[in-house]
Amino acid sequence: MKIAILGGGESGVGSAILAHTKGYDVFLSDYGNIADKYKQMLNDHNIEWEEGKHSLSRILDADEVIKSPGIADETPVVEKIISANIPIVSEIEFAARFTKAKMICISGSNGKTTTTSLIYYIFKKAGLNVGLAGNIGRSLALQVMEGKAEYYVIELSSFQLDNMFDFRADVAVLMNITPDHLDRYKYDMARYADSKMRIIQNQTPKDFFIYWSQDEYIEKLLKQSETNTPPAPTPSSRPAAKGNPHRCGFTDEDFSRLGLSFSQPGVHNQRNAMAAFLAAKAVGIDESIVRQCLTDFPGVEHRLEKVAVVNGVTYINDSKATNVDACHVALKAINAPIVLIVGGKDKGNDYTVLYDIIKEKCSALVYLGADNQKLHDSFDQLGIDTADTHSMAECVEACRKFATPGTNVLLSPCCASFDLFKNMEDRGEQFKSLIRNIKA
Repeated sequence: MKIAILGGGESGVGSAILAHTKGYDVFLSDYGNIADKYKQMLNDHNIEWEEGKHSLSRILDADEVIKSPGIADETPVVEKIISANIPIVSEIEFAARFTKAKMICISGSNGKTTTTSLIYYIFKKAGLNVGLAGNIGRSLALQVMEGKAEYYVIELSSFQLDNMFDFRADVAVLMNITPDHLDRYKYDMARYADSKMRIIQNQTPKDFFIYWSQDEYIEKLLKQSETNTPPAPTPSSRPAAKGNPHRCGFTDEDFSRLGLSFSQPGVHNQRNAMAAFLAAKAVGIDESIVRQCLTDFPGVEHRLEKVAVVNGVTYINDSKATNVDACHVALKAINAPIVLIVGGKDKGNDYTVLYDIIKEKCSALVYLGADNQKLHDSFDQLGIDTADTHSMAECVEACRKFATPGTNVLLSPCCASFDLFKNMEDRGEQFKSLIRNIKA
């Protein structure tokens, strides 16, 4: 069987190596450049690859295509694959065919990285043989090839879920559904929400579905799924099989009712802790271990990460806040005047939902992006001091001019990072480096 793989990053190379090991005829293609470490891994396994182009004859000769989640269906090569009726799957779908490990899967517009990291932390502390994969950690395919883990804790994006069909989560966690990535879903919130709900596909009553029951969409979509087959949210997807899991909805009140405490601030983090608590209980971890882990958890890099206090100003790196709702919960979690850094590659954001909290919490706004016009159009009317910047160095300098002792400078951009930075991590690292070099 011939497998073509689009994308030469962590998931693509992991998929290629697993497929090669299982006897498939593998060809990997990346329209950009492949990092040297991944080229070496492919060469070590004698896997044919190309970069800087897509050889359509080779790709369209495949029986199945594994697509990197970052590649949109509107990409010309993907459109041709769809037209040729060649099945497209995600790395997670492919890798799961070759393991009997329990799958603990976490999705949501916001909170999924913290929740995934916390669940993994609890499982490790409990002594379980567990791997961390998906949007966080090493390639699931590579870990499956090694065959060591009995559990995998997997962070799943909507893009990964779009190309998952036979996969079944033993424990599915859905934190919330709020507007994000609408540029990939024809600016249709219903398509995006349907994508998120695919996390319960194929689940049986012995499986668990853990979710925040006060979310605007989840309960409504659960009722719809009882009578309707969830549609395909993107052209390369297919309708999802129905799921019938044991439902474990939780509310904000449950955190205090259970007497829980968590090391991370904010109501949104209490929800993350509740989800992790229930996921750990679902697999039988002792509750005393879970409670201890909640108080010990060190947090996640780039998510409300306190960088430094310089001249009485607290600098906070929240570069993972790539949509409006993530920024909103960050603002709610801080009880001091804020100089807010926003901007980047817009994903169809509606900034009006931030107006009230910005007027309440922010003393200044610093725009950081290649093109800040939409930010000006959205926020200048609020009558708050603003600065227009196009590099992290300019941004930090503007923040220093606005910030006074007792102020928090918060990088919580609402947007993707790809206009000025390699990725979200690069944006956060540049911010931290500049802050740590400020002379007190």
